Amino acid sequence: MEAISRVPEQNRRVMVAMDDSEESFYALNWALDNVFKNGPSHEEEEEEHSGVITLVNVRPPFQPFVYPTGPGVHHIYGVVVVFATSTVIDTYRKSQQQMAKVVLSKALQMCKEKMVKAETLVVEGDPKDKICQAAEEMRVDLLVVGSRGLGNITRAFLGSVSDYCAHYAHCPVLIVKPTPKESPRVAP
Repeated sequence: MEAISRVPEQNRRVMVAMDDSEESFYALNWALDNVFKNGPSHEEEEEEHSGVITLVNVRPPFQPFVYPTGPGVHHIYGVVVVFATSTVIDTYRKSQQQMAKVVLSKALQMCKEKMVKAETLVVEGDPKDKICQAAEEMRVDLLVVGSRGLGNITRAFLGSVSDYCAHYAHCPVLIVKPTPKESPRVAP
């Protein structure tokens, strides 16, 4: 946090990766409370903090359905690929747009309540790559991502957006992980 504190707050550009998870909203709230903690004085209550938070939402691209073939069915490479109709693709895209709208609307409201100027960015692609690319193109001072707390095995097979960003983003990355008592997950 020392490096980000050297950037004057009025020039500070922070990007927060947002999806529909509780962890991303927790990360946003943490950033609002800690990165922009120097709030307005009581005389300036109606003025916004200086600096900008960019809320980025990445929509994964539509993938065709891939099914392994069973015994007795002969196809190239043993896989059947089923392509979706244009109606299914349109429905998927509309659903993704609606989800992005809901997520970013809620996030913008949180920023407004904390009087922090915010802007939104919606992109399509692999979240890991697109978040890092957007942070680099916008030259942000800090990238904030939430942590879902994936186990070692899941993280090894699926990868982790936060781990990827920590290794490949061209700016400081803050991974916000809730403490166990603040964890948004319900214990089994």
